Amino acid sequence: MRTPLFFSTTLAALVGSLALSLTPLLATPSFADDRDDRESTAQVETPHVSPHDNRDYRILTLDNGLSVLLVSDPEADMAAASMNVGVGSAYDPSDLAGLAHFVEHMLFLGTDKYPEADAYQSYISRHGGNHNAFTASQDTNYFFDIEPEALPGALDRFSRFFIAPRFNADQLESERSIVHSEYQARLRDDGRRTNDALNQVLNSDNPTTGFSVGSRETLANREEGKPSLRQRVIDFYEHHYDANVMHLAIVAPQSLNELEALVRKRFADIADRNLSRPEVEAPLVKEKNLPMAVEVQSIRDSRQVRFLFPVTDPINHYRHKPAEYLANLLGHEGKGSLLSVLRKAGLADALSAGVTRGDGNEALFSIDISLTPAGTEQLPRIQASLFEAISLIRENGLEEWRYDEQASLAKQEFRFQQHGSPMHSATRLAMNMALFPLEDVNYAPYRMDGFQREQIQNYLNALRPGNLLRLYSGPEVEGDEISPWFHAPYRVQQPRDWATAEPLAGLALPDPNPFIAENLTLLEQQDEIPQRLVNEEGFALWHQADASFNTPKVEWRFSLQYPNAATNARDAALSRLLAGWLGDSLNEELYMARLAGQHFEPYAHSRGITLSFSGWRDRQELVIRQVLSQLIEGEITADSVARVRYGLEREWRNAPQASLYRQANRTLGEALIRPQWPTSALLEAVKELDVEDLREFRRGFLNELRLEAMAVGNLDTELAEREARLVAEALQPHLASDQIPDLEPLQVTNGLPALHPETTRQESLVLRYLQGANRSLDSQARLALLGQLISTPFYTQLRTEQQLGYIVNASYTPLLDAPGLALLVQSPETPSEEIQAHIDTFLEDFSETLAGISDEELAPHREAVRDQLLQRDTSLGSMTDRLWRALAYGDTEFNRRERLAEQVMKVSPEALRESWTTLRKDAALNITFDPGDSPSDVLALTAELPPLPKGGS
Repeated sequence: MRTPLFFSTTLAALVGSLALSLTPLLATPSFADDRDDRESTAQVETPHVSPHDNRDYRILTLDNGLSVLLVSDPEADMAAASMNVGVGSAYDPSDLAGLAHFVEHMLFLGTDKYPEADAYQSYISRHGGNHNAFTASQDTNYFFDIEPEALPGALDRFSRFFIAPRFNADQLESERSIVHSEYQARLRDDGRRTNDALNQVLNSDNPTTGFSVGSRETLANREEGKPSLRQRVIDFYEHHYDANVMHLAIVAPQSLNELEALVRKRFADIADRNLSRPEVEAPLVKEKNLPMAVEVQSIRDSRQVRFLFPVTDPINHYRHKPAEYLANLLGHEGKGSLLSVLRKAGLADALSAGVTRGDGNEALFSIDISLTPAGTEQLPRIQASLFEAISLIRENGLEEWRYDEQASLAKQEFRFQQHGSPMHSATRLAMNMALFPLEDVNYAPYRMDGFQREQIQNYLNALRPGNLLRLYSGPEVEGDEISPWFHAPYRVQQPRDWATAEPLAGLALPDPNPFIAENLTLLEQQDEIPQRLVNEEGFALWHQADASFNTPKVEWRFSLQYPNAATNARDAALSRLLAGWLGDSLNEELYMARLAGQHFEPYAHSRGITLSFSGWRDRQELVIRQVLSQLIEGEITADSVARVRYGLEREWRNAPQASLYRQANRTLGEALIRPQWPTSALLEAVKELDVEDLREFRRGFLNELRLEAMAVGNLDTELAEREARLVAEALQPHLASDQIPDLEPLQVTNGLPALHPETTRQESLVLRYLQGANRSLDSQARLALLGQLISTPFYTQLRTEQQLGYIVNASYTPLLDAPGLALLVQSPETPSEEIQAHIDTFLEDFSETLAGISDEELAPHREAVRDQLLQRDTSLGSMTDRLWRALAYGDTEFNRRERLAEQVMKVSPEALRESWTTLRKDAALNITFDPGDSPSDVLALTAELPPLPKGGS
């Protein structure tokens, strides 16, 4: 797989404020002959946009130096903003690791104009929005979305972060504890552990090798006579936060003139300190230390090797993408690819290639390989095969037609670009403004201006044994050193020569791609909701023609429903094994299709297997036919079954290593949804399965099917029915809908003990689940509104004020159509019994709050829930997923969310108080954990729970 080169850091950072970005090694080849592609002297008013982008753009530079990009999207039902500040954890003082991250936290806790600690958060929540921030190595990004009419008030609060934060002394200690809890919550994350070990062998002069998160110890107050922690926070802010290194992007339905007026009024007072974005100059590793081999112990049952080579940061050559050209070839998964020969030899099950840790000057070109246990014993041969693949590219792979093919695919994607949600779009644009000339903030990831052989050759020259840092991680590693922050055992070797081995045979470069779409005509047909085209005994087809996204793409969902898909853990494991085999066995054949924009994913569920297709209308039928042929007639081989079974075993064996709150949510589903099988039961079942078991299961599966299909996108009725009937004729489904068991939510009853998840985490947790009385729309509406009301005060009281932990959340959490509220606290230090007491106190306080709430006070919360329910779909895929879920609920009118939104607007304060009183009296499900607790037998303890009543319509 080729990973994107220009958004790896962005997407990683969006995960959360602990995101780590990396930087380069040394021995970087010279690119003196090629100017930095990012240089631009042209003054532009609007960026380069795709032909079907109907939004209006305006670029501003305020008098204080702030760069602003305004995007007016009249169809947007949310407004969003993102401020990217060009400084991050790489510039923490040497004696205050994590300071940039701590400053990010502190900005949320009050400003001159809005001094309350929750002023910003509560305003955003009250108006149906979301907010967050992250600190990366060289950037700190703040972002939110909100109902459009509330945008002026949100910007008023948001802008003061960058003008006059209070950095309240009484908030410092509590937020230091929160940062420490955040750090503690990540201690067993293998990615962080591996990076921590890697940082120890890199050049300490490079600022990106430090500890970026921060802890109670690193953020402690200084000795007497030295500046206090608060003063250091202020100093960092004043030395690095400056309008000249900030980039603001706003996406909203207001006109450009309205948006410009909002910005000029609120952001003009950001200080102009004449600062520039800091640059990293020190290399990441000293040349004398290469080559190098590092081994790190993993906690998860996972084995991976990364081949890392220092290169010039390809962001400097984004117009031609020489590194992406190579990543495409090395990350290829088709016939003759490196992954293909490794899979056939039983040494690997996944591979990706791309660039990571870019700092604007240097980066690491990385080939990441997920290994089988046999592959762990064959690292020299895997390495030899990699360099054989590189030699093959060097000798025969630098061909212009290959570049032109990649450029053609990029051009197609840009031409029909889908922007995603306003918040995602604003964040992406703000970050890109810091990276690229303003005219290319949309176009940069797609731009390929022509084949540059010398540039590609320069990158190839860096991919050599003497310039390699090989990083291996596996559970069997016994290190002779321990990384300081995430406590990972590791060891380092600097081999004078790598061990010799014979490369695997069969490597070849890919042929031209036969799946590239040619007919990209946009059809004009537009339906409001899906229409049922076929309603036969064993087959139903729904179709919605859609032209609203201006893309000739189609989303298909085929649900192959089988009565015995999950009757027991063995059948559930076989369903997953069959879906996994189908994807695995077609990986090589359909990789070209994936590159061409034709995506296929099979996934198992409690009613069978769904085949999901997404891509251009043209050539999609070729993929559908190939998948059907493989499912019905493809040979189920022992090596493919063994590979998929190993992957499932690894996934289920590693489940207890997942974040504790994720384990708690999994336990909630296992307790209250049937059929549902715990990972431990699936793991035991899959161990006993072999190739004959899967062949027999496929025979039974194909003989007893019901088919439900949905097509959404730029295709007409005739084509939809023709392609669907192609599938139905091949599968011959004949079961009626009442022969397929439904998923069913269960009712929490008195006497149910607290359930303990299966986990290896050393933290404490409480998840209290308050369940609605029934599954009616009225019950769902009331609990959705209670979830809106409870979210911010729960977070403020238990996290900000009481500092119980970093992961604190209260929200509306339906299980299927069963309404409920989930109150969750995960803490590194506070035991579950004490957390329970804090939750009890909060619930008492919240009862008093509800007792006094007026209809006028409730109104904006009703509107926020309504607007969230009715949010516009931001991509063809998200719209299809919503409609597909509606069909699963039996919503054949596709108006359930509209009816629920209407019901929300009818909920009165009296009705809320009535529901809250009932919730408090009825039984609650408590999921708790403290270090040392044994996992509960969830299925046994919940076996007698009755179904939750449906209630009224």
